[in-house]
Amino acid sequence: MPAYLKDITEFPELEKLNSVLIVPCRFCPAASMAVRTQRPYFEFLWRFLKTASYEELIKTITSNLEERGVRTDVFKSYWPHQFVVCMWTKRRRKKLLKRARKYEALVVLGCEAAVDTVHDAVTSIPCKVFMGMRSEGIMSIQPHFHMPCNLSLDLNYVTPLVHQAKHAVPWVSL
Repeated sequence: MPAYLKDITEFPELEKLNSVLIVPCRFCPAASMAVRTQRPYFEFLWRFLKTASYEELIKTITSNLEERGVRTDVFKSYWPHQFVVCMWTKRRRKKLLKRARKYEALVVLGCEAAVDTVHDAVTSIPCKVFMGMRSEGIMSIQPHFHMPCNLSLDLNYVTPLVHQAKHAVPWVSL
């Protein structure tokens, strides 16, 4: 049951900064982009465990920031156990902290739990954390395998998050 996320495309606050690290979760955001664009979630033979539409979103965000003079990079995850940010190990969080020291801000592409995880990992440094996506609900999806080795997701429905406003994280920059 992945969260259904909408991306935040404009970051005027970041244009004033010199450096930004993009921290993508590779589960819910990738599933949301695949559903929204009606493209495969995984194309195992071409991209293995990457979602083309999500990779395009990441590239668009970094390109837009770089056009405005902001140095960017992406905190990459290569192993499947590192893909879901809200379930990162202590070691993975330490690795993020080490990388985050070189940046003024982090943009988290994930749900509010991912933002919490990232914020908790970097509380000891003066690095701002920004939400790059916002949860709109929980998706009910059906996976479908297509030849040659593609996995697509059909959206049944999105159950809205009715209590989201009451539980907004007060420290997160929007």
